[in-house]
Amino acid sequence: MADKPDVISVGDIVTDVFIKLLDNQARTYEDDHQEKWLAMPFGTKIPYDTVETIEGVGNAANAAVAFSRLGLNSAFVTNVGDDQIGRDMINSLHKNKVDSRFVRINPDKVSNVHYVLRYQVERTILIKHEAYDYHWPHLRPNETPKWIYFSSISKHAIEYHDQLADWLDEHQDVKLAFQPGTFQMEAGVERLQRIYKHSDVLIVNREEAALITGGKHDDYHDLLGRMHNLGAKIAVITDGPNGAVASDGQSAFRMPLYPDPAPPVDRTGAGDAFASTFVAALIKGNNIQGALQWAPINSMSVLQKVGAQAGLVSEKELENYLVHSPENYRPTPM
Repeated sequence: MADKPDVISVGDIVTDVFIKLLDNQARTYEDDHQEKWLAMPFGTKIPYDTVETIEGVGNAANAAVAFSRLGLNSAFVTNVGDDQIGRDMINSLHKNKVDSRFVRINPDKVSNVHYVLRYQVERTILIKHEAYDYHWPHLRPNETPKWIYFSSISKHAIEYHDQLADWLDEHQDVKLAFQPGTFQMEAGVERLQRIYKHSDVLIVNREEAALITGGKHDDYHDLLGRMHNLGAKIAVITDGPNGAVASDGQSAFRMPLYPDPAPPVDRTGAGDAFASTFVAALIKGNNIQGALQWAPINSMSVLQKVGAQAGLVSEKELENYLVHSPENYRPTPM
């Protein structure tokens, strides 16, 4: 019998196909609204540099693997199609020691495939989430985790949020970490208010915090306060090169980035690595200051490899980075 999970990650799983564009075959520009665009010649054949296929990724899948690498019993609730891509993704979970007993294979459906256009260190991702028949699984007492980590899922799964909220109502001792994906943010806080109210941890980036809460983009305290008002017990905002901030409603802290040992290779999955590692630190008994010291290390490491999982570290590796961290690598009160 499989071990009882410490944490069950919930969300869609995908296979990413990374296509690295040649620098001289594409360019970027800003339009009149300061939006950045990737441009390539149209209606012709364009040489590319490399292609790489990585199975079993996506926000929640990346988190599930991060939890496993950090020594937690990690399981995953997700959907795949009845095809070879789906079987390969389940096999990828096995290789990463993620419990796949809750993966549902959908007959006559295809699995999710995303195409990642890599241009220099940035990427543009072409996404499509298949319309699976989403149902929250029946978890027996020996399958009930300490934590649920909920992230990006299809727009077709809106009622799935209600099923999860109902289950959390019945399992008040289970903690919820919520890292909303694109479609969840588009659904709005009113539609997902029960999920936000259940959130022991809510993690978003600065732009998402302003979008979700309607708060002031330039005011961390306003954004954190509004996240708490939604129901989050711990609110976390990542802010790119500016690091991150976190609040438990009583105290708030600012945390810098862990310095890059070399220029970043690929930014895919850096946010997932930060969010899941922050939660892993809490599961292992750290306070928010300790979690803020853990999270940027995995984020930094992921940037050094292609894809969202190759750079994920073990707890021993993470502790080694902590030992050798710079003097200023510590949380400071806000």
